[in-house]
Amino acid sequence: MYARRRHTYFAMMGTCIVLFVLACAVVRLWSVPVAVGMCVVAMIIPPFAAMVANRRGPDDRWWDDPSGDPESDAWWDELDGKKRPGPR
Repeated sequence: MYARRRHTYFAMMGTCIVLFVLACAVVRLWSVPVAVGMCVVAMIIPPFAAMVANRRGPDDRWWDDPSGDPESDAWWDELDGKKRPGPR
């Protein structure tokens, strides 16, 4: 999961850099409005890349790591449905 998010982040940021470089070095020679548009698109990519990199998937269980307190951990496990209490 983490590797996929990291690869997606780097692909998005690489696209951002390529857009900036192409807009400033190549496209501006033919069309300034298109170069400005490319820069605007490149400017929007980093926030989305950060959201993709920090997104938690359904299998990422960072919130229920054991706290060290057995009573608290048992309570949270019961709430989360991990351990079903036996018949009483």
